Amino acid sequence: MPRFSYVGVDQTGKKVAGEVEAVSPQDATNQIRKMGYFPSSVKEKVATSGGPTADGTLKPKKSFYIGGVSQKQLCQFTVQLATLQDAGLPLLRSLKILAAQLKPSKLKDVIADVYADVEAGNSFSESLGKHPSVFDRLYVNMVKAGEAGGVLDTVLIRLATFMEKAQALKRKVIGAMTYPAVVIVIAILILTVIMTKVVPKFKTIFEEMDIGGGLPAQTEFLMSISNVLVNYWYLVPVIPLVVYFAALAVMRSPKGKIFIDRMKLRLPLIGIIFRKAAIARFSRTFGTLLNSGVPILEALNIVKNTVGNEVIANAIQHVHDSIREGESIVGPLSESKVFDLMVINMIEVGEESGELDKMLHKVADSYETEVDALVSSLTTIIEPAIIVFLGVAVGFIVISLFSPLVVLMQQLGSK
Repeated sequence: MPRFSYVGVDQTGKKVAGEVEAVSPQDATNQIRKMGYFPSSVKEKVATSGGPTADGTLKPKKSFYIGGVSQKQLCQFTVQLATLQDAGLPLLRSLKILAAQLKPSKLKDVIADVYADVEAGNSFSESLGKHPSVFDRLYVNMVKAGEAGGVLDTVLIRLATFMEKAQALKRKVIGAMTYPAVVIVIAILILTVIMTKVVPKFKTIFEEMDIGGGLPAQTEFLMSISNVLVNYWYLVPVIPLVVYFAALAVMRSPKGKIFIDRMKLRLPLIGIIFRKAAIARFSRTFGTLLNSGVPILEALNIVKNTVGNEVIANAIQHVHDSIREGESIVGPLSESKVFDLMVINMIEVGEESGELDKMLHKVADSYETEVDALVSSLTTIIEPAIIVFLGVAVGFIVISLFSPLVVLMQQLGSK
């Protein structure tokens, strides 16, 4: 129940102040008078978490939160809002319900702000556009198209489906990269321990032994590597960090970002996953925008900023410029040499039949299935490859360490 703060005087004229719970300001005033006080001011306390107040409004509260709104939170909000809209609830009531059930967070404050803007007479898309860090151009433009066509509930369902599929694809690709990365890091740590703790002890033993002709070449090489790691151990974590920050510095320039993204596409197997995932994202996003009524040029501008690869983004920009000059989509797509022939042919059929959005969704479904298969293949290939790498590395270390002992035994046998 809402709380009201009051200021007044008692029967002796002494000033009093306090709080009461009431369903309305009039009820609060009546309660205060029953207490024997004469109120001069009665005000409802502002909700502290952006929740609803007695009159059904939301009171936005600005708080500081570490981090922003995650894609998972936004996806859940969109799914729930689409469900409420599909059930026929008014937009303001839907927003109030969703804000009330959220824990204190940035998203809760943003929804409260959106609620206040919509209640003040702004459109839903305009209210969302005031929060670009949460709702990107794709989100805002799809909502705008849904409002213009009177099918906001349908567009929200499409948007929720799109976001769920995009999140699933992203998780699969990240999962495929995470497993080999973790295994490689562990393998490097194991080899580092061997080279810095085990090999130096053998070095001391070899120095005390009189081996004619010196140590074998592979043993000298192993000792040199061990000596570098022992004396410059800090390079093990520093070098990857230097490479990482150097890559970030390169990507800050347009040419450097294109170079890095082009190298990603050329990596064996992993590059194929990156390319197919980017094409699936392009097809899914472009098809969803067209299906929601967003103009094709605006849709291409949005897709270009969400595809995640500068090489493919430049190809999409070329398509955009060509369409603006009156050409079709197929020509510039084939010239880019980024999209497969199957994609180009399906888009061409979609253009000719007037069902481009459906063809794009079919392309996205097909490529997402291929990405799933490639991700499974990657994890299947990488595991034995890492085992072979560790076997070769450990075998080289063992052979290098025992070669001097074999030489020494041969020398003793000849005597």
